[in-house]
Amino acid sequence: MKFVSSFKSVSARLAFVSACATLVSVLLVFPSSRAQQPGDAGARRTDSVNAPQTPRATPTPAPGATTGHRIAPELGEPPAAPVLKPKPTPAPNPSGDEIDPESRILINTDLVPLNVRVIDRNNRPVNNLKQDEFRVYEDGVLQPVFSFTREEVPISYGLAVDTSGSLRSQLDKVIEAAKIIVNSNKPGDETFLERFISSDKIETVQDFTPNRDALLDGLDTLYIEGGQTAVIDGIYLAAEHVADYKKGKDDDRRRRALVVVTDGEDRESYWKESQLMERLREEDVQIFVIGFVNELEKEGSFLRKSPREKAINLINKIAQETGGRAFFPQSTAELPAIAGTIVRDMRTQYVLSYSPTNKTRDGSYRAIKVTVADGPGHEKRIALTRSGRTAGREGATTPKAGSNPVRHPASNGVRKSP
Repeated sequence: MKFVSSFKSVSARLAFVSACATLVSVLLVFPSSRAQQPGDAGARRTDSVNAPQTPRATPTPAPGATTGHRIAPELGEPPAAPVLKPKPTPAPNPSGDEIDPESRILINTDLVPLNVRVIDRNNRPVNNLKQDEFRVYEDGVLQPVFSFTREEVPISYGLAVDTSGSLRSQLDKVIEAAKIIVNSNKPGDETFLERFISSDKIETVQDFTPNRDALLDGLDTLYIEGGQTAVIDGIYLAAEHVADYKKGKDDDRRRRALVVVTDGEDRESYWKESQLMERLREEDVQIFVIGFVNELEKEGSFLRKSPREKAINLINKIAQETGGRAFFPQSTAELPAIAGTIVRDMRTQYVLSYSPTNKTRDGSYRAIKVTVADGPGHEKRIALTRSGRTAGREGATTPKAGSNPVRHPASNGVRKSP
């Protein structure tokens, strides 16, 4: 009995010690398990303890964005108006001035200059006329002629060549004709060369220069390029460049002209035809157009003119508005003769200026007509000059390229000037 009692006592002690050990184990393990919270993924996954941690990307909302809502994108400003891309040229030699820099020049800014070409019924020039044989009318009212001359004065003219795909087969002959014109330049003449395709591809190949070699080299660099032909834009910028060259200086007696070579099919210009005509009335720039229209489509419809008819109308209107001339060659073989005619027309002209009797500066259009007395035997003589002018407004300045609210092909709407 004594042995059994001792055995129970030992068992009780062992159980007590085992219970204590279990309690201590629980107490030791409990803080460790508390440290392993769900947020400590790295402590829970032993295989990623030493792996580099990649931060999670957080998208940045666009300025003004609201969570859960979509907003429409904001469009930027419409494209700017087309501009004539310049080509820098060396400054002219001061020793080549056409006038004594010490001389004093008085210019009557109210005078209206006119370049007048006179022909007979057979389109032959008449070159022996006197001032009293001319009559100038503005809106039907006879005007006093202030000056009259037939002397050859320097000519500032531009060559604007359409280098779009439609002129591909004629380009070599066009360049040859342009070279005939350039080679006719006389001392004091200055020429600039422009190539045009679409509204964003109107470039100065060679700016105004008396250097024939530079001009001929520029013509040799012309090449065909694809694009929606902008005939109106090309003529608008070229005429503006000619009109502004040395304007208001000692060269106001210069004759200004523009020779354009194109098929006349305007596909997508920035400016409208009416805006071009309005601009041309503000300047004294004669425009001679060589129109290759034969390859344009002849057929139209009841509601739409044919491309060829539209091109012919545009070319004729530009020439008539500026007192120039339009040519429609049937083949490139005619180009040398046409070039010679343009040179003759630019040279054999009378220069008149008159002081308008209507001094009102209201921006209105004034029709101009010049008549010439008949020759011996009642030979009919025809005077050709620009058809009218736009009277300036008090305090107004002449609008430059890009200043008018006009339609731009890229915006497909109306662009308002800033």
